[in-house]
Amino acid sequence: MDYLLTEEQQMIKDLCRQIAEEKIKPVAAQYDEEAHFPWDIVKIMADSDICGVYIPEQYGGMGKGVFELAIATEELSWGCGGIALAFAATGLGTFPILLYGNEQQKAKYLPDIAKGKKLAAFCITEAEAGSDAGSIKTTAKKEGDYYVLNGTKQWITNGGEADVYTVIAMTDKTKGARGASAFIVEKGTPGLSFGKKENKIGIRASATREVIFTDCKVPKANLLGKEGLGFIVAMKTFDHSRPGVAAQALGIAQRALDEAVKYSHERKQFGTAISNFQGVSFMLADMAIQVEAARALIYSAARMIDSGAKDVAKVSAMAKTFASDVAMKVTVDAIQVFGGYGYMKEYPVEKLMRDAKITQIYEGTNQIQRSVIASSLIKECLAKK
Repeated sequence: MDYLLTEEQQMIKDLCRQIAEEKIKPVAAQYDEEAHFPWDIVKIMADSDICGVYIPEQYGGMGKGVFELAIATEELSWGCGGIALAFAATGLGTFPILLYGNEQQKAKYLPDIAKGKKLAAFCITEAEAGSDAGSIKTTAKKEGDYYVLNGTKQWITNGGEADVYTVIAMTDKTKGARGASAFIVEKGTPGLSFGKKENKIGIRASATREVIFTDCKVPKANLLGKEGLGFIVAMKTFDHSRPGVAAQALGIAQRALDEAVKYSHERKQFGTAISNFQGVSFMLADMAIQVEAARALIYSAARMIDSGAKDVAKVSAMAKTFASDVAMKVTVDAIQVFGGYGYMKEYPVEKLMRDAKITQIYEGTNQIQRSVIASSLIKECLAKK
């Protein structure tokens, strides 16, 4: 379908697909097997000037938005969802600064992120606070010109590799979610350390670690917004970042479809290509419908966010939920098209399925997304009365 991309948007799309095909695809299986963090690919992205696609021009970026971030993430994820995550998760860690940072904070942190010199990460999840983000226990106690952070964040993407961490911590436990605040913490700050690299079934080229705060002194100048704004910072960040997860899922699904179509044309059974069998051809058709529907929803959601629309939680959640469910369905069907070969690691589709699964889980499980969508529907209904 023609989504009426501008010349510059098409250039971003083509450049990222070129990187995916020439630089990422050839090493994806090896990086997956070795759980190798893709610093060499990050350098290629940086040299190609795509790291700052969503960062304003005055801070060294391209001055584009969520739509361009989604386009780039989709194409890079076509090559490998795990490798692309170094780029996409940096967007997640950067959005709190873009949305709530003051001029000094933006000028200090955004230029290096835009140039790919530094990666970012977002820290909210804890052992007992996953979907229930309001139950975080990491604390930030104000002492003079500093906040002292104590606690452990779990399953942090880019953990240990990123230089900039946006962190949600409790400044007033008595206020519940309204007592959370957001901070920027730099790698190398005394009291900041990292746990072991998690051994995951998918996105294995991406680093996932605990981020540990032990009497970690953070300057009060690193507070994002004001005290008590942390939960809002997190929710608004997710509203902007979830189309990126959706785009990651879309890239994985598109790759699975492409591999399945190619294989079905080459694989012969009963004297003909298996693509000539209705059972297979209908599967391919359904896969293509689902992928294109996901793309249309993601692009629409991203454009809505970039337009400045105020209430985007519902459409952002819809894009993330639908695209990630599609990715899981399409990658499983791709394995079925490949038959026994699809189950073997010598072929790419089993990895695509493993990479797809996480998109249904992180940045809010799809069950939580459906709660967000349903809540928005009820609120809209009541507003009409």
